[in-house]
Order: sequence, then structure tokens, then C-alpha cells
Amino acid sequence: MDATPPLMRQAFRELLAESAAPPPPLTPRRVFGPVWMPAKATAIIGMRRVGKTTFVHQLREERRAQGVSAQRLPFVSFEDERFAGIDATHLHTLVNEYYRQQPDSHDAPALWCFDEIQVVPGWERFVRRLLDTAGHEVIVTGSSAALLSREIATALRGRAWQVLLHPFSFAEALRHQGASLGDMANVAGTGREQSRLERAFLDWLASGGFPEVQPASARSGVGVRDPATRHRLLCDYVDVAMLRDVVERHNVRNVVALRWLVRHFLGNAGSLFSVESSTPR
Repeated sequence: MDATPPLMRQAFRELLAESAAPPPPLTPRRVFGPVWMPAKATAIIGMRRVGKTTFVHQLREERRAQGVSAQRLPFVSFEDERFAGIDATHLHTLVNEYYRQQPDSHDAPALWCFDEIQVVPGWERFVRRLLDTAGHEVIVTGSSAALLSREIATALRGRAWQVLLHPFSFAEALRHQGASLGDMANVAGTGREQSRLERAFLDWLASGGFPEVQPASARSGVGVRDPATRHRLLCDYVDVAMLRDVVERHNVRNVVALRWLVRHFLGNAGSLFSVESSTPR
């Protein structure tokens, strides 16, 4: 008898149905090395807010462009509040719901995409079973104080292929803003092109490569226009990473001292640091 709560079962049905909808236009990302490896799950790793979930959707769109049906590209984010209390014993219901919606797909491999998979205790065994069943492929992402993104790959015990995603490079930041500055390999164009390129590069140095804090594009209007808002977002990233991935994970008691240490490191990037003197050298 299926012990999966009805609300959770309904969430599975709805998320599987929503997977067929195309995502909004996304900025193409560049990664180094292959994304796929036979018989291994692709683990998208990287620090918080670099766009791991967005990159998963881009990989799904690539498969759709190759003729794969959207129904065979299920995407499930386990951040949904209806998944409270979920564990690996409930995941067989997810597969059953998928086959109920796709009754002719029992012998057709699917690309399963699991976001924030670390919230499901015992997820590793489920993913390994999928990899060994009907040629299914799997993509996993996630990060938390309990399980960092790199540990998602190692938890699969050799059945994972790590793909490291960084913040936007300068070229990616330009594409994200819809800029068209000609061939990046040849900047010896007109004075106007050079000036625009230099201005964009200075903006990228000041803002960094996190997608959410990119300056607003004059063409699309998308982005952060207020420098103060951009600075606040970046500070929030530091606080979340510190509180979630350091304080909770290692049970740090002196949070004030940790916060000072982090701010000191960020304010003295590239400098040597001595714990005894507490000053950069």
C-alpha cells in the first residue's frame, strides 16, 4: 500500500505536468569539459546563486531542441513546502505518477532533473536505481548546511559526474545584458566600441558575475539599477553562506567573531593573514 501523503502525491503530479512548459529565455552558460558521462548522474555544483537551476533548464532545452519530448524531461524541485517529511520511500510514487502520465514510456529513457535533492534522506539509493533502470539519465543540484553541492557528487559513490558552474564571466555578463560589441577577440574597432567595452568591463568588475546583481541593460531594462541594492544583495549572499554553510554546519558559537573574520577577509582580498596578529601582511 502506498503510504505517500495525498498532498505530496498531488505535488508530484503537478510538478511533472509543469515540466512540459518551456522555461523563459535564459542566458547561455559556458562550462569547461563534458556535461554528460555514460551511466553517471550529472551533478551541477557551484556556490550559491550562480544559476545552477537555470543551467539545468538550459540542458533540458538542449534535449528538446534535439527532438526529445518535454514529457521525457521531468523536473522536480524538492524545495516545495508540500515535500515536508519526504524520504526516499516516497520517491517510488514520483516514478509511478510519471508513468501514469506517460503510460507508453516504460521502455523509453527519461532525463530526470532533481533540484535541491539533498532534502530527501536516502536519495542516493533512489538515484542509483534510476541510473540502472531503462537507461534513465539524472541531473542533481543542491546546496545546504547539511549537504554542500560538492558532497552531492561524492554521495553517489562514483556514479556522479561533476560539472562546476561559476558566476558569469565577462562574456556571459555581456550576453546576459543583451550587449552586442562585436567580436570579443578583436576589440580594435571604433573608439565608441572600445569605450563601450571598457565601460562594460568596469561594471562587471564592480558588480561581479552573480546573475541576480548584473547592471540593468539599456536595451532590455533587466537587472539591478541601484548600486545600493546590488551591494545589499551581495552582502546577503555572504550572510547566507556564512550562516547556513558555516554556522549551522559546524555549530559555531561565536557568530560575531566569525562575521568579523569574514568581513576582514573580504576587505583584504589577496593579502596574507596571521591569526596571531589579526592583521594582513
